[in-house]
Amino acid sequence: MTAELGTQADALLGSVATIEARLAVTVGILFATVAVGWLVLPRLVRVAERAVSRWVERFLDDRGEHSIETLREAVPISFGLRLLVGTLQLALFALAAAATLTLWGQFNVVVAVLPVAENAVTIGAQAVLSGLLLGAAYVASDVLEEYVSAMSNDSDRITAHQEQLLTRIMQVGLLVVAGITVLGIWGVNLGGLLVGAGFLGIVLGMAARQTLGSLIAGFVLMFARPFEIGDWVEIGNEEGFVTEITIMNTHMRNFDGEYVVVPNDLVTNQAITNRSREGRLRIHMEVGIGYDDDPNRASDVAEDVLTEINTVANNPEPYVIPSEFGDSAIVLDLRFWIDPPTPQARWRSKATAVEEIQRRFAEAGITIPYPQRTVSYPPGTAEGDETVERVERFETPEGRPTGDD
Repeated sequence: MTAELGTQADALLGSVATIEARLAVTVGILFATVAVGWLVLPRLVRVAERAVSRWVERFLDDRGEHSIETLREAVPISFGLRLLVGTLQLALFALAAAATLTLWGQFNVVVAVLPVAENAVTIGAQAVLSGLLLGAAYVASDVLEEYVSAMSNDSDRITAHQEQLLTRIMQVGLLVVAGITVLGIWGVNLGGLLVGAGFLGIVLGMAARQTLGSLIAGFVLMFARPFEIGDWVEIGNEEGFVTEITIMNTHMRNFDGEYVVVPNDLVTNQAITNRSREGRLRIHMEVGIGYDDDPNRASDVAEDVLTEINTVANNPEPYVIPSEFGDSAIVLDLRFWIDPPTPQARWRSKATAVEEIQRRFAEAGITIPYPQRTVSYPPGTAEGDETVERVERFETPEGRPTGDD
């Protein structure tokens, strides 16, 4: 097509036979080139830039401002306009030079240079189109992030973990599509590239099974939602608050202030206890009373103590029941709830219950016995038939005395 246009231009300009006419046409070409290149083109570019900016602002509706500012810092608008104007001026001057050479019978020079010019124009167009496509993909990724964030704010069913994963998946998919399109623009053989990527994926999959397992487990956690950020959970031997959930790992802060990172594949393969999910937590304690004491009276005293503790919830009400006959005591089972469930409330309620029950039992004359050992002697020995040996006394954190049996 370019050759046909060159032939038609040669036929048209070659019809100018006299030197005076050629000089006049040459002057006209130079004048038109200078006028258009220095006067018309810059203004047209500025007008087009303002029109495109207004359209983009209306289309994005204040979304993607961060990425747009980043692109403006990387490639200032003034530099981009100067580059565009310079490119158009260079193309205009090249056309004027070709027309002048054709006018003076040097069309063979134009034909010799034309393939180089076509290649330069093609490469330049590919570079500009690739840059525009990648820039648009970068802005679109920021717009997608803001769109998903707005959708998450309007819905209570989308967690922060799901929002993060959904955003990253959409951004990666967009960048992959943009990258494949750019490779297609530059004429890269995508078939061979995909075959090579397939073999590479097999090799990487075998070499990074654990990493891929964590990646897949991250998607499982996103849909299963066994816990959310801020929940008090116990995962295997680790217990603490969830601070962050990524595609690969779950981040926790334990009660010692340590930062714990658990791979997601280990999270999905272990028992998970979420103490925050139900909004309340039941505490279980035991205390022993002497066999000579009244279990019902001791249960009433313990229940009164539990109802007076501020950190213990009144609904459901705490209750105490005699649960078993111990080696040295009747065991009372204390059960009560804390709301909301926090480690501080659990520790404080248990400590208060131990202190107050020990004090109230002492006031009511209810004993908390310690283990005893009975030693028997064969008949006819010098010692008595039976003595009772008291063992060293210890107390558990719940206030129940213990010792060797």
